[in-house]
Amino acid sequence: MLCGGLYVSTVVGLVYMFNLIVGTGALTMPKAFATAGWVASLTLISVLAFMSYMTTTFVIEAMAAANAELRWKRREQEEVHESDSTTDYSDEEVVTRGRAEPVETRPILSVQRGGTVDHFDIVERVEMGQMASMFFNKVGVNMFYICIIVYLYGDLAIYAAAVPMSLMEVACGNHSCSTGAVTYNDTDSCWGPVKRKDAYRVFLSIFTLLLGPFTFFNAQKTKYLQIMTSLMRWIAFIMMIILALIRIGKGHGEGHPPVAQLSGVPNLFGVCVYSFMCQHSLPSLVTPISDKRRMGSLVLFDYVLILAFYSLLSFTAIFCFDSALLHDMYTLNFTDNCDVLNVPFLRYFLGLFPVFTISTNFPIIAVTLRNNWKTLFHRDGGTYPWLVDRVIFPLITLVPPILVAFCTHNLEALVGITGAYAGTGIQYIIPAFLVFLSRRHLEPVFGRDVVNKHKSPFHHTGWVVFVVLWAAFCLMFVTANIVLNETKT
Repeated sequence: MLCGGLYVSTVVGLVYMFNLIVGTGALTMPKAFATAGWVASLTLISVLAFMSYMTTTFVIEAMAAANAELRWKRREQEEVHESDSTTDYSDEEVVTRGRAEPVETRPILSVQRGGTVDHFDIVERVEMGQMASMFFNKVGVNMFYICIIVYLYGDLAIYAAAVPMSLMEVACGNHSCSTGAVTYNDTDSCWGPVKRKDAYRVFLSIFTLLLGPFTFFNAQKTKYLQIMTSLMRWIAFIMMIILALIRIGKGHGEGHPPVAQLSGVPNLFGVCVYSFMCQHSLPSLVTPISDKRRMGSLVLFDYVLILAFYSLLSFTAIFCFDSALLHDMYTLNFTDNCDVLNVPFLRYFLGLFPVFTISTNFPIIAVTLRNNWKTLFHRDGGTYPWLVDRVIFPLITLVPPILVAFCTHNLEALVGITGAYAGTGIQYIIPAFLVFLSRRHLEPVFGRDVVNKHKSPFHHTGWVVFVVLWAAFCLMFVTANIVLNETKT
C-alpha cells in the first residue's frame, strides 16, 4: 500500500480494501447459506455487514486519535528542548521575565493556532498493536495479542486444510463426469488402495515441506505474486457467478434451500464474521490514502458492494446446486459437474486456483504470527537467543495449525469457529474498546473543543456498549449451540 513512501488515491485504497476482505471466507459462504436458509442468511449477513462497517469506523477514529497523541507528544518534546536551550542562555533572563510557562499547562489550542497542523490527520501508520499499547493497560495489551494470535492460528489452519483438500478433490475426483455430481467419503478409494483421507494427508505433508520453511525466514517481495493471485481470484469468482446464472437461467438449477434453519445460523455467523474481517489491516490500508475527506462514505460504499457480491455469489450457488452436494470449498462444485462446465481446462483451473492463491498468503500470515509471538513476550524491542528466535518461534507458529489440518479438513467448521471466537474479538471487542479508551485518553489533553475530524458516525457511547453486548450475545449463542449439538451426539 505505502510502497516506497508513495500515497494512493481514495478509490485505489478502497479497491485494496475490497480485495483484502473478499478472500477464502467467500468460498465457504455458499454452503453456510444453504445450511442456514436463504432468508436467515440474507438477514444475518446484512446485519453483520453493518456491524463490521461500524467497527471499521471505530478503528479509523482510533487511528486518528493515535496520530494526534503521537504528534502532540512530539511537539511537547520539541518545546521542552527549546525551553532547555533558552534556559542555557541566561537563568536570570527567565526569572526576570517571569513568563515561562510549563509545557504541560499550555493548552493544545495555543499550539494549533500557531500553525496549520491538524493533529488528527492520519499520516503515520499506527498498527493495532501500537494503538493497544497506547490506550490499553498491560492486561488489555496481552489479551489483544492473544486474540490476534488465535485468529492467525485459525487462518493458518484454514489455509493448511484448504490447499491439500483442493488437491485431493482434483486428484481423486470424477473429472470424466461419467456418473454426474456425487459425494465422496474419506474412506473411498483415490488411487487403488490409497484412500482419499490418505491422499489428503500426503498433499498436506507436501504442502508443509514446501511452504513450512518460509516460517523460518521473512516473506518479502510478494507484490507481483499478490497481483497475479488477485487476478486469478477475480477471474474465478466471475466465472462461477456467470456459470451458475446460466444454469439457473436454463431452468436446470437443482437448489431448493430452506427459508430458515436455526441450526445453521451459528456457523453462518462465524463464516460471515471471518469473511468481513479487515479491521486488523486498516492501518496499512487507510494511511496511504492521500485524500481522506470522502473516506467515510467510500468505506460505506465498499461494504455495500461487498455485501452485494457475497449475496450474489451465495444465492447463485444455493439455487444452482443441490444443498446436499455443495462442497465446503465452493470451487470444487465445478470440477466434477459437466452440466455446469464441460471444458476440462476450466474445471481444473477452478479446482486448483485456491491452491495458488492460498499458497502465496500462507508464508505471509505465518511470518506475521511469528512476529506477534515475539512481540507478546518482548515488546521493548529486545533480542532473543538465536535458538529461540530462529527455531522455537517458527516451530510454535507452524506446528499447531498443521496438526489441526491433519485432524480435520472441515473448512466450514474451521472458518466458523475462527470467525465466531477470535474474529469476534478482533472485529467487535477490540475496536469498541480502542475507540472508547482513545476518547477517554485524549479528552484531558485536547479538551472537548478540538474535534476529531475522523470521528465515527456512531460516536455516541451507546453504540460502543451495543457492540460489546452484541459480541457477548453472539459468543454465548454460538457456544450454547456447540454444546447442545455435542450433547445430542
